[in-house]
Amino acid sequence: MENRIREVKARIEAACERTGRNPEDITLIAVSKTKPISMIEEAYNLGIDNFGENKVQELTKKYDELYERYGNAIKWHQIGHLQRNKVKYIVDKVALIHSVDSLRLGHMINQEAKKKNVICDILIQVNVSGEETKNGVEVEELTPLFMELVQLPHIRVRGLMTIAPYVLDNEKNRKYFSKLRQLFIDIKTKNIDNVVRYNFDPNSFDILSMGMTLDYEVAVEEGATMVRVGTGIFGERDYR
Repeated sequence: MENRIREVKARIEAACERTGRNPEDITLIAVSKTKPISMIEEAYNLGIDNFGENKVQELTKKYDELYERYGNAIKWHQIGHLQRNKVKYIVDKVALIHSVDSLRLGHMINQEAKKKNVICDILIQVNVSGEETKNGVEVEELTPLFMELVQLPHIRVRGLMTIAPYVLDNEKNRKYFSKLRQLFIDIKTKNIDNVVRYNFDPNSFDILSMGMTLDYEVAVEEGATMVRVGTGIFGERDYR
């Protein structure tokens, strides 16, 4: 694993060098779904402190076990589709929910965050590619959803996320990453009336979560601030 992590970080640094970016501005999230606690600890001891999970049950189990040893030093990300009835289990455990794609889900997160007396950081998931199999809000629905979510007092909208199509030629996904970055810039710079903004601070809208094992370098070149790498760190998954 040490060699894989070193390679991923080196490729991120190279992508940053090609585009004049600072590698310290990129957060590497190790996607640890289906992986045992022992591998997460190994990755943590090798310098990884952000981990992404798809399923709430798996995230909470790992959180509970590792919190006893590491406390908040390990940061958890909910990157998979989130059902409303599961929100209450993670709203005070995760550093970031990447997959908010509806106002109903936003209201549930706000409601549960209020109960726990926390502000929950979220990203809006956007289906930039338009694939029917992908979750995420449609591009034309992004701004209306954003305008509603920023009015919820126990939510902080930190940015956007997308899952690009599975391709072997990572260049094919460049257009989707570029599109998400443009959407991000449009929202961040849009002259929204302060009354509508409520407590929204454009300076806290600073996260672009895009890019996975096969295409994270292109994502970094196109402006990603978070990349979600699983196989590239942990090796192939065994779903049996």
